[in-house]
Amino acid sequence: MKPLITSLFILTSLLTFGQPTVTYHLSFENASQHEARIKVQFNQLDNDPLLITMSRSSPGRYALHEFVKNVYDLHAFNAEGEELKLIRKDPYSWELKGHNGTVALHYTLFANRADGTYSDVSESHAHLNIPATLIYAPALADREQVLNFNLREDLKWKVATQLVKEDEDTYTAPNLYYLMDSPVEISDHEVRSFKIDGPQGEQTIEFALHHRGGSMIFDEFFEGVKKIVTEEIAVYGKAPEFDYDRYTFLGCYLPWASGDGMEHRNSTIVTSSRELTSPEGMRNLSTVAHEFFHAWNVERLRPKSLEPFDFQKANMSGALWFAEGFTSYYTNLILKRTGIIDEAAYLESITPTFNYVWNSPGRQFFNPVEMSQQAPFVDAATSVDPVNRGNTFISYYSYGHMLGLSLDLSLRNNGKTLDGYMSLLWEKYGKEEKPYTLENLQTTLAEYGGKALAEEFFENYVYDSKMPDYNDLFSLVGIQAQRNKDRAFTGMTVNNSVVSNYPVIGGPAAQAGISKGDKILSVNNNPVDNLHTDDFTKDMKPGQEIILEIERYGQKITKSITLGSDPKYTLELMPIESEKTGTARTSWLGAQSEK
Repeated sequence: MKPLITSLFILTSLLTFGQPTVTYHLSFENASQHEARIKVQFNQLDNDPLLITMSRSSPGRYALHEFVKNVYDLHAFNAEGEELKLIRKDPYSWELKGHNGTVALHYTLFANRADGTYSDVSESHAHLNIPATLIYAPALADREQVLNFNLREDLKWKVATQLVKEDEDTYTAPNLYYLMDSPVEISDHEVRSFKIDGPQGEQTIEFALHHRGGSMIFDEFFEGVKKIVTEEIAVYGKAPEFDYDRYTFLGCYLPWASGDGMEHRNSTIVTSSRELTSPEGMRNLSTVAHEFFHAWNVERLRPKSLEPFDFQKANMSGALWFAEGFTSYYTNLILKRTGIIDEAAYLESITPTFNYVWNSPGRQFFNPVEMSQQAPFVDAATSVDPVNRGNTFISYYSYGHMLGLSLDLSLRNNGKTLDGYMSLLWEKYGKEEKPYTLENLQTTLAEYGGKALAEEFFENYVYDSKMPDYNDLFSLVGIQAQRNKDRAFTGMTVNNSVVSNYPVIGGPAAQAGISKGDKILSVNNNPVDNLHTDDFTKDMKPGQEIILEIERYGQKITKSITLGSDPKYTLELMPIESEKTGTARTSWLGAQSEK
């Protein structure tokens, strides 16, 4: 029966679409086993052999993921239904010879991870990230791409996507690149929408949510979404021009989803295991704020180093401290400006990031540009060998977050704002989708905030790893950064009497020769059991010596540690003592959309 089915599929595709297209048909009869059955139609082919391949990376991800590992039962046929030989050229590509101008490809995809990178097929939904789902022909990248879904009516499935809707089960993309950037959520989901003013007229913001919380809690959540969208438009002064006048959030908040967010040109995936009905459910608005900000910063205001995105290799950029990091800075700032969180919660949210960045020994090895270039090794990348990243790497999300904070406060000390800088970058580069370089970021900052400020920021904090004078910067808005210098510090983490981290380079434990995996048997000759980090430092002071008996590779060793001073800062909102401070804080943390 397989040749007959193949011939009918080819004939239907040719009659229906006429013009050269690439047509995909996806069905989900075996969803209970996480399988999708996919058929691909390539017709009017001029090139023989035809090269077909599977993506190795995905938009918004910078590491390799080798999606082809989840493809099996792959077969190819010509127009007569005769099976063609698949010649494997490398782990992710095949050649097809002698096809006589038409190829129908059949395969099974296994998919069992609902997040922004992979696909998930179950009787809950078909959650499809296209690079993780579809085999494609690079030579046919300019053709219109057609997706036909065999929807599970028994599960009340419907489609949500940024793709162009032709009918209830057929969607199109103008080319392969747009298709690869267009995730799909097929489920029994709810939809909410509202209108915004776009550059060329009215546009629609819609949120398709797959969840179990019911309509009322979705309504409450969506009110937060509307506030976020409105405040982020206020940063740039105008919304992007969305293709087809529509932007779609594809939300999946279910226990079996993996927490993630992934931006795309006219949509974003937001997933979480936190259901809206849980006490933490509204925290999902944080990802909404981050991903929608990417509609400007990354999707249109885009680094030249990521343009165009290459689906066959790791994509490296030295600008992620800005593209991802400045977006991270705005994430919780937007939540504060909308009133979703208050001033105290905002300050509490940035304190761990502040300590992580400025107390990391990684700054002595890489600057923010070089940290960004580490993305292919850390952005959901996997390997089995141990690494020392706790000592050598700082996330470009976090590093850029702190650089955004310092630049914003520096600009405000000079009567400017980071909002103004972002808006100018949008006008110069994002609006016309002209990719920028790091040099462009610096010259635009000089144009906006002055040459001296731009040189200081880039030379000291972007191309070098110096720490800004935050006490000076914070004084403008009435915040104080302080350390408890009387609190003891070892530079190691202990869980159940075992050292669970590589001790901080230069810290007391590292200087004493303590290593990850060491088991602590006694402290100052007192046997211990189930020891944790704070258990043996809470009553001690910096400068004190402690004697540890440890077990390493079956041998007992004695080590002496001289305790240091805890480098952690606390950030504290000070009382507003002047009109200047109050005005500056309100200008920084207050709603911009109301101005």
